[in-house]
Amino acid sequence: MPIGDPGRTHAILAKYGLTSKKSLGQNFLTAPTILQDIAQTANLSSADDVLEIGPGIGSLTEQLAQNAHQVLALEIDQRLLPVLKETLATYTNVKVLNQDVLKSDLATLIRQNFDGQHAIKVVANLPYYITTPILLRLLESGVAFSQIVVMMQREVADRVAAAPGSKIYGSLSIAIQYQMAVKLALTVPKTAFMPQPKVDSAIVSLTRRQNKINIAADEQLFTRVVKGSFAQRRKSLWNNLLALFGKTAATKEALTAVLKQVDIDPGVRAERLSVTDFVRLTNAIGDNPNL
Repeated sequence: MPIGDPGRTHAILAKYGLTSKKSLGQNFLTAPTILQDIAQTANLSSADDVLEIGPGIGSLTEQLAQNAHQVLALEIDQRLLPVLKETLATYTNVKVLNQDVLKSDLATLIRQNFDGQHAIKVVANLPYYITTPILLRLLESGVAFSQIVVMMQREVADRVAAAPGSKIYGSLSIAIQYQMAVKLALTVPKTAFMPQPKVDSAIVSLTRRQNKINIAADEQLFTRVVKGSFAQRRKSLWNNLLALFGKTAATKEALTAVLKQVDIDPGVRAERLSVTDFVRLTNAIGDNPNL
C-alpha cells in the first residue's frame, strides 16, 4: 500500500501522534494517482537526480525514489525525520536533510549530494504561504535545473503562467518565464488533501529554455526594471520608470530616447509588455549612460 493511500497516511500520523502544522503550511496529499501524475509530469528516469522540498511523511518521495536515480529531500519539520526514516527505509537512493530551503545554499547541496552525471530536477508539493519565495530561490540559486515540477495554489499557478495583457500577469510571471517554459499540467481538488485546504491546487511544470534568444545583458538590472515597472500597476510604464530612475530633465530625456529606440509607447502599462519587450527595454537602459 503506497504511503499516500488515505488509510496508510492516517495510520502513520496516528502512530507518531502527528497533526499538520499550520505554521509550515502542511497539507498531506492522500491521492496515490495524483502522486503518480506528479512523478510522470517530471518524466523521471534513472538519468535524473531529484531535489524535493518538504517531503512530509514521504508520499511523493516514494514515487520519486521508484523512478529517479537519486532523491535529496529537504524537510524543515524535525518531527517528521523519524517518520521518513521508517516510511522510506526500503529506498537506498533517498537522503533526507533537516534544512530550510530558503536558508540553504542549494548549489553547494547539489554539488555535495549528487554526482554531477545526471540531470537535476525539482519535484515538490510546495507550502502555499512560501511558494513564491521558493520558486524565486530556485531560479536564483545558480543551479541549472532542467525541470521544476511543483504543486502550488491554483491562483499562484495562474499568475506564473499568465500571458501579457492579463490582469494577473506581473513580475512573477516574467521572472519565471524569462528562464522557463511554463505548463499547467493538472488541477488538483482540495479534497485530495488532509487536512483540506480552502482552495484548489495545480501541478505546474517549468522546463528550462534551451535557447534563450533574448537575454538581458545585466540580469540584476532586468529584475529591477521589471519590478519597478509593476510597482504601481495602474500607472503607465513612463510614470513607473520615472519613479525608478528619477524625474530630472536628463532622466526624462534619456528615457524618452530609450523608449523610442525600442518602439515602446510610454503610456502603455507594464502588463502589456512581453518578456522580450522587457529584455529589449533593459538592454537599452543599460546602454544609456544617463540612466
